[in-house]
Amino acid sequence: MTVILGLAAVLLVTAAALALWRMVAGPTPLDRIISSDVVVAVVIAVVGLYSVVAGNATGLPILLVLSLVGFTGAVGVARLIASAEGVRKLFDRRQAMRKDEE
Repeated sequence: MTVILGLAAVLLVTAAALALWRMVAGPTPLDRIISSDVVVAVVIAVVGLYSVVAGNATGLPILLVLSLVGFTGAVGVARLIASAEGVRKLFDRRQAMRKDEE
């Protein structure tokens, strides 16, 4: 059991380091946003691993809050990216309707 927990800890540290590297060196803002979401997922996994090792459920409210933050952040970014295209299409559609009325 100790070997599995140690391996899980090493993998989580590696994932966090790679995500933080992508956050710093990401060429686009979207890379940085996605890597921050990955960091939140790694923190969720670390808190879950701690709860397993400690044998208590004190980390469950933290897991719930972090899951909610991660989900709303991902949905917010997706809406932000999609809204730029949606607004452009709506603008083009309204311009075409105005030309048809004239």
